[in-house]
Amino acid sequence: MNNSEWQINRIGLLDFWYYDEQEFEFLDGRMLLRGANGSGKSVTMQSFIPLLLDGNMRPERLDPFGSRARKMENYLLEEGDDREERTGYLYMELKRTGSEQYVSIGMGIRARKNKKLDTWYFCVTDGRRIGRDLFLYKDVQNRITCTRQELKNRLGEGGRIMETQGEYAACVNRLLFGFETMEEYQEMLDLLIQLRTPKLSKDFKPTIKRDSEQVFADPL
Repeated sequence: MNNSEWQINRIGLLDFWYYDEQEFEFLDGRMLLRGANGSGKSVTMQSFIPLLLDGNMRPERLDPFGSRARKMENYLLEEGDDREERTGYLYMELKRTGSEQYVSIGMGIRARKNKKLDTWYFCVTDGRRIGRDLFLYKDVQNRITCTRQELKNRLGEGGRIMETQGEYAACVNRLLFGFETMEEYQEMLDLLIQLRTPKLSKDFKPTIKRDSEQVFADPL
């Protein structure tokens, strides 16, 4: 698939950070977020890009300033949280230009106090739309999110559950971008991270001119 054929149509969060459930709509692959400093614009967007493009949850990737102060578990269970565990989901829906064809990518994250995060990744390739035809809540009324196995059962043959970050990154590249190697794909993601920083480094020099042009010319 040519990546120029796909545009972001929606992004969504379930039971993540301060959100119970929230969707953000895009128009022609673009969205404008407005708000006062400290209102959560950066945290919201860094929860999707580049996170959902490769599943890499390193703290410095989650912060546009490159800080390691906050880890992914902090976005699910804050210090002093009364809950013992919390399962959240992040997803991105993409629409093929000029058609009603959709694919979705995303990840589930289960945080438990004093335990390592449990993460899984998924794609939906049969046209079903999250929140429309496919639900990430097993109990909508009480807002109880699906477990990994419950989501796998719901996806069936119309999607895929992935256990590792590397497997997920390769899947996203194959579905949306089509870079010949994962090294080229990673360079594109590194460019995105550089571009979102508050002040670009004067030493920023893309090594592959062709890929840097691709990022600017082709909307996701």
